Amino acid sequence: MKRFRGRVVAPGTVTAPALVSREGLNTLASFQKALQFGDKSATCSDQNNRDLFGKPMAGKALCLPQTIGSTTGGLVLYCACAMHRQPACLLFSQPIDSLAAAGSILASVWLEDVNMPVIDNLGEAFLRYVEDDMTITIEEEGIVRVD
Repeated sequence: MKRFRGRVVAPGTVTAPALVSREGLNTLASFQKALQFGDKSATCSDQNNRDLFGKPMAGKALCLPQTIGSTTGGLVLYCACAMHRQPACLLFSQPIDSLAAAGSILASVWLEDVNMPVIDNLGEAFLRYVEDDMTITIEEEGIVRVD
């Protein structure tokens, strides 16, 4: 077990299996099928993300360096939360971008029945250590435990 400390962007605690991308997450391309065609497991539809393509993202601790792509990124995250197709949490090794931060924060404030904690600045050591299906627990004050 290892612990990492990051910055809390959206608060909350959760335990979930890890889903890891060593590449940036294009939110629009990744969540397109979930939002347009009713895929409740939010299977990643971004064929350019070799780590995530074809894998369900809903309910997973999504571990990634950063988000990339369209300026719709924040809205896409908010909509995934509103439709209950969001990851259990988002864990960034790098600083979060303003669009993903906005969507995550708005979801945590506006949606009463949604819990998607978001932690950034976990560092490159975090992303090197974590592997798919490891158990991730977000504790208080930005502590992320990886078992």
